Formats: sequence, structure tokens, C-alpha cells
Amino acid sequence: MTTVLYIEDDANNRLLVRRILMVEGVQVKEADNARDGIRMAIEDPPDLILMDVSMPGMDGLTATGELRKHSQLSNVPIIAVTANVMEGDRERSLSAGCDGYIGKPIDVDTFSQQVLSYIR
Repeated sequence: MTTVLYIEDDANNRLLVRRILMVEGVQVKEADNARDGIRMAIEDPPDLILMDVSMPGMDGLTATGELRKHSQLSNVPIIAVTANVMEGDRERSLSAGCDGYIGKPIDVDTFSQQVLSYIR
């Protein structure tokens, strides 16, 4: 079974993503902050990490940099999921070590295929 770790501080966003991906048979693990997400990823590497960029405490781009320091996560795609959709935000996410970028609000019709394309 494919496992996705979603690191996101907003409970409503986590619920939406979990429901969308569960329909596709994806197991979704959740962390409501970057530090817990990093710990969870190191302890049990998922197939993919969805990373909210704007979180209190440690932001998602900093967390991505921390995750990239761990060799057991080197092949795990990290996808920025963010409402930051201004010019340059995609490039900043990719420069920070993300493998992809999905803008919010999430399009429920295409989201699961966008996510799964990074795994397959």
C-alpha cells in the first residue's frame, strides 16, 4: 500500500487530502507541524511527503531542507502544497529541495492524479 505523509497545520486541509487519497487506496499519515513530520518521516519513511509551506514554527521549506539531510529519505519525493502561488514561489520550493509543487486551493478532481504521478 502506498503511504503518503502530509505535513500540514490546518486540520481541514488534512481531512480533505486524506479523503481524496483514501479513495485511491493511499494510506495517509499526518503531522500537524514540521518537527513531528520530520520525526515521523525518519522513523518510518513514506512513499511521498506532501509539505505545507506556510506553518507556524518551522516552515515547510526549512523542514524540506532538514528532511534532505537524511539518507533514508533521499529517494522520497517531497511535494510543496501551498497557497503561495505568486511568481517565484514554485522556484523557491524547488530550490529548497521539493520535487514538485501543487497550489491551493486543491482541485479535488485532479489532486490524486497529481500526487500519484510523483510516485509512479
